[in-house]
Amino acid sequence: MDIIVLGLNHKTAPVHIRERVAFPEKSIHEPLRALHGVPGVRETMILSTCNRVEIAAVVESRDQGAAAVRAFVAGHHEVVESELVPHLYLHAGADAVRHLFRVASSLDSLVVGEPQILGQLKDAFACARAAHTVGPWLNRAFEHAFRVAKRVRSETALGAGQVSIPTVAVDLAREIFSELAGHRVLLVGTGEMANLVATLLGRAGAQVLVVGRTLERTREVAQKLGAEPRAWDDFPALIGNVDIVVSSTSAPGFIITIDHLVQARRQRHGRNLFLVDLAVP
Repeated sequence: MDIIVLGLNHKTAPVHIRERVAFPEKSIHEPLRALHGVPGVRETMILSTCNRVEIAAVVESRDQGAAAVRAFVAGHHEVVESELVPHLYLHAGADAVRHLFRVASSLDSLVVGEPQILGQLKDAFACARAAHTVGPWLNRAFEHAFRVAKRVRSETALGAGQVSIPTVAVDLAREIFSELAGHRVLLVGTGEMANLVATLLGRAGAQVLVVGRTLERTREVAQKLGAEPRAWDDFPALIGNVDIVVSSTSAPGFIITIDHLVQARRQRHGRNLFLVDLAVP
């Protein structure tokens, strides 16, 4: 028996590859159970974020298990396996556990020290436990990983500055617009990262508008943010009337198109429009 971690991330794969193998959180139980049923795979957990897709598994044979997991990912997403291979990495045994420690501690993140990854990892592990696809090996590995992450937070200065993808986005917005007070922000979708960006922009004095496919959910998010809910049909016209667009949806295709931006440019007469795309896919 051996622990392996097979995956790809922002360092090894461009966004269009990461998009093709992303696992939607709402339907993660089905692939978890399917992978758990693959011969030679005893335990499994899937972590899928905007910057990485990783599968931690306990396998009977390291080489055969890795090949089985790799074939499962390709087959599940209908991707030719040879297209994925150049972007994949494999950690096994002690290296796999060490990698989990690094991920949990945000040492392997796009923005080193960002706090979101630990919560995402805990959520992914909770999903795997709910699907009954983890056992004693992964339970022990992740318990140690979470303990290590806590020590890194409490015993080092890694997270002291609270730097994250949302804070970087807000810093860029300040570079473009200087003062954010009085500027308008359009939040498209209800993803966690986008909500964090919109929250920070709102605290800086920007006016936040929210659009989503479901008006009930849009109103719920807007209420939490102290923002204004708007109907989905208003979305195309709103792009030209705001200064910042933050997009994070689970739609499989493009939400903001070239035609939308051409129309927005006509409306804005040369004024800056800052777009933050946090959606994968």
